[in-house]
This record gives sequence, structure tokens and C-alpha cells, in this order.
Amino acid sequence: MTDIDIPLPSLHGRRAVLTGGSDGMGLIIAERLAAAGAELVLPVRNRDKGERAVRFIRSRVADARVELADLDLSSLASVAALGETLRAGGRPVHLLVNNAGVMTPPARTITADGFELQFGTNHLGHVALVAHLLPLLRAGRARVVSQLSIAARSGSIAWDDITAERRYDGQRMYTASKIALGLFALELDRRSRAEGWGLSSVVSHPGVAPTSLLAARPEIGRSSDTPAVRLIRRLAARGILVGTVRSAAQPALLAATTPEPRSDALYGPRGPLHLGGAPAAHALYRPLRDVAQARRVWDTSLDLAGVTARVG
Repeated sequence: MTDIDIPLPSLHGRRAVLTGGSDGMGLIIAERLAAAGAELVLPVRNRDKGERAVRFIRSRVADARVELADLDLSSLASVAALGETLRAGGRPVHLLVNNAGVMTPPARTITADGFELQFGTNHLGHVALVAHLLPLLRAGRARVVSQLSIAARSGSIAWDDITAERRYDGQRMYTASKIALGLFALELDRRSRAEGWGLSSVVSHPGVAPTSLLAARPEIGRSSDTPAVRLIRRLAARGILVGTVRSAAQPALLAATTPEPRSDALYGPRGPLHLGGAPAAHALYRPLRDVAQARRVWDTSLDLAGVTARVG
């Protein structure tokens, strides 16, 4: 499949915060936002990796404005510290892209706060980040983009076993984390419109591409690449069905910059089964349409993360 780069409008004068921007499709998103003129904040867990990302961006975008910040989404204390740092700076945030994630650790792993790693990182970490940045997001009349997955097209949240103590299934918890993040994101948009917060919140997904999600990740107990990612790499190299790392970045970029963002749509690849291709808006997956469930996710997630949604 041919690499794709959609045109972006000028983002000069706009401040963007992007999680998961130090490698893979996140690094492509970071490069494109910087090239469009955004002032980019990259919160990273690994400083060395973050510094390599900054060097890469500056090698592609000579006048890139990019700064690193410290963030471990699996630690609510780390999320709070980043929020405090950014709020102390007092500068509005115009774009927040919740892109970072972890996928299918082979064994149940918990966060510093006792949550299953995927639910705690992919979902609750981003919930806490939104809550801590809400005053800055409101000041910037921001766009919030939350990166989901095709895994969110089916499945559910096991509220009676949210930390997977009774039964751990890595794929089930990954799916639950992405459904929960999507429901929270869509409820954020509804509450913003109802309460006049002035921000918009939309959801995207990258399709399937040879990113690092399923590659060897010793930090989560995966010592070698999964068979799935090896297959995806072969298909991507031959242009068959799936996308590339660069094409996978495009739906989030479209969601972040389209003039009229749609909260009733999921931005993803337009190809067969939404696995690859140019980005487009398509129908929300069924698990994301349940408004009552979204309200439950909103209330429960804020409570679990120990944060409140205050705009001032």
C-alpha cells in the first residue's frame, strides 16, 4: 500500500500535546504537526527515546518547535505532575492527541496504582490527563483526539472484573481499554457542548499497520515479536490489505485538523475492513454508540483516576 500524507492546514500559533509521539505512527503524527507549524509538547516515559524523536523531527522540519516533558501514563502521580507543570505555565492547549498505548502483555501486569496495565495506561491515564489539562483545553478551545483501535468494533467492558484479577485475557482487556477511551471521549464532547466548555472531542483509529504495539516489548514481558506483527509486516511490505506506519498516522491527523470535526463518526482508513488506506470518517462502532454506557464510563473513570472534570 502506498504511503499517504494528507495535507494539513497551518497550525502556527497553536500548541499541541501528543502522547506516544516518540516512535511509530506517533512519531509520524509529531513530524506532521511540527511541519504544519504547531508548537509541540511531547510527554515521554523514556527521555533517551524522546530525544531521538526530537532529533528526527528536527532533521525533517528545520524550524520545528518541539519540547519534551516527562510522563508515565501508567502512573497517575506522573500524569498529575505533568498536568501541574503545564497548568503552571498557563499557556492554552489547542490540540491534545491521546495516542500512546500498550497492547496485550502476555501476563497480567498492574500499574503503579493497581490497575490492569492496558486499562490503566490506555484509558485511565488519558482520562486523568484530560482532567488535569481541562482548564488549558478550554482556554485553547481545543480539539481532543483519542486514538482507538479496530478492536473496539466489538466487545465490552467487564465492570465486575475491571482489573482482570479473576481472569486475564490480554486481547479482551485491550479491547475494553479502547472501548472505554472511546466512550469517555464522546461523552467529553457531549458535556462540552452541554456546558459550554468550547472544546471538541473526536475519535480515530489507525487500522492495522506494522507499528511497535505487537513487536518485542521487554518492558511488558514480551521478549520477541508476535506472529501477528510479523505477518502484518509482510502484508504491508507487499501492499496487501493493511496499512503502513505512515498511513496509520493519517486518521488521527485528519481528526485533529478537519475544519468540521464529527463526534458522530470514527476517523479511520477507508480501505477494506478499515484496515488500511486513505483516512475518512465512517460510522461509530456499535460499542461506542451507547450513551448510557458512556455516562457510566465518564463517572466511573474519573472516580477510579481520582480526578474531577473542572474547567476553571
